[in-house]
Amino acid sequence: MKKIILLFCIFTIIGCKENKSEERIPVEPDNGIGDGAGPPPALSFSENIEEAHNKPAFRNHEAVSFDIILKFGGSERLNAKISMTTNSTGVRVDKVNGTSLIYDGEKTLITPDTAKTDGARFDIFTWQYFFAMPFKLTDPGTVWDKEKTRKLDSLQYNTAKLSFESGTGDSPDDWYIIYQDPETERLKAAAYIVTFSKEKTKAEENPHAIVYSDYIMVEDVAFATNWSFYSWSEEDGLDQKLGEAEISNITFFKPESGYFQAPENSKPINK
Repeated sequence: MKKIILLFCIFTIIGCKENKSEERIPVEPDNGIGDGAGPPPALSFSENIEEAHNKPAFRNHEAVSFDIILKFGGSERLNAKISMTTNSTGVRVDKVNGTSLIYDGEKTLITPDTAKTDGARFDIFTWQYFFAMPFKLTDPGTVWDKEKTRKLDSLQYNTAKLSFESGTGDSPDDWYIIYQDPETERLKAAAYIVTFSKEKTKAEENPHAIVYSDYIMVEDVAFATNWSFYSWSEEDGLDQKLGEAEISNITFFKPESGYFQAPENSKPINK
């Protein structure tokens, strides 16, 4: 799922009916704030997570790549190298089977043109979004509800709900419940719904969560190298484990000219 302000959609990689009394906070820090006032609490929450991951250092690089082995139900779902510009204007997924998915900032394509496109659009936008999520929490189009405490793994965490303005990305009806690690202030987990190719009400019947762990530092930027996926509920937090992803070979790089351009033997991915 594309959130190129993004998602990614789950794996592409949530939102029950809004409580009308719940405060809605757009990301712009000067929206409704008087001179000298601090940012709204939920905005500080999201900015603190970005700071804990060192967003400035991440964005100081032009592009980043990583290897991913993704498994659900014990079966391999994806084995690929994913590359992306740090401002999300270019993405490519090079699968070990020889198929490549490419987003050039405008079009989404697959090569070779004989490859099947089932799930391809979801793959190119979801996994890179889950990887880059700690650096995209204040992107244009993001909207935050006020903070509250929620249970995850029998423990209580500070959380806030992230949703999106209409027209943001491939799936603006997606929502996320963001959990912050109390010790490191990094991203601990994100509960979410996937509305890609389905109605929001249907997606809300089956929310999931991604839990981030095994953080490493790459050029002063914090990245999780293990993702675990679970079924999730507002009341109980994590439930059944569904899958996991191993992230390795995280590398910042300067892409060559045309790196995020599809070759001639490619075709559009429309769904």
